Amino acid sequence: QVQLVESGGGLVQAGGSLRLSCVASGRTFSGYTMGWFRQAPGKEREFVASISWTSSTYYADSVKGRFTISRVNAKNTVYLQMNSLKPEDTAVYYCAAETDSSNNEYDYWGQGTQVTVSS
Repeated sequence: QVQLVESGGGLVQAGGSLRLSCVASGRTFSGYTMGWFRQAPGKEREFVASISWTSSTYYADSVKGRFTISRVNAKNTVYLQMNSLKPEDTAVYYCAAETDSSNNEYDYWGQGTQVTVSS
């Protein structure tokens, strides 16, 4: 079992920045692909960014150039640095872990942290 705990959400003005953190309990964290997803009210959860065990990164088009995902394996932590925030970035942000490299599904999820961007 892997437990994920997000933090760092809050209220920010458009154009501002936030950094989200996700701490994982897994002993093999360094081998996981980690991802960030978000869900706005009334909408389905959508992919934001991911980082593999090799630190390869991938971003949704909507956040490219603004968000940066990173990880510090020694701290079992993945980060999402969010810059130039827009009101449409408002959502609950979830951290997720893919613990089986042969499966493209994320099998563990955090509780979420609210990000609100005001105009």
